[in-house]
Amino acid sequence: MIITLDEAKKWLRVDHNDEDSLISTLISAAEKYLVNATGNTFDSTNELAKLLCYVLVADWYENRDMIGKTSEKVRHTVESIVAQLTHCYDSTTM
Repeated sequence: MIITLDEAKKWLRVDHNDEDSLISTLISAAEKYLVNATGNTFDSTNELAKLLCYVLVADWYENRDMIGKTSEKVRHTVESIVAQLTHCYDSTTM
């Protein structure tokens, strides 16, 4: 696990439990997105991987009508971090 539910809720500034299931699903999807986009597996010790998951979860949470897509406002950030995570790490440094 790269980010926890509590970490994601803190990032989103959500202080209720009403949407825990949704946020947990978004976390799982973000982590799968990261693996699919980079071909690498990361854990919670990689700050860039954590940041990417936070960005994706927040974007998807705030833009629920755009399921499966990143919004234009974060697309460059996502592409940049994915490129770094794809090309700057090998299986021994993640």
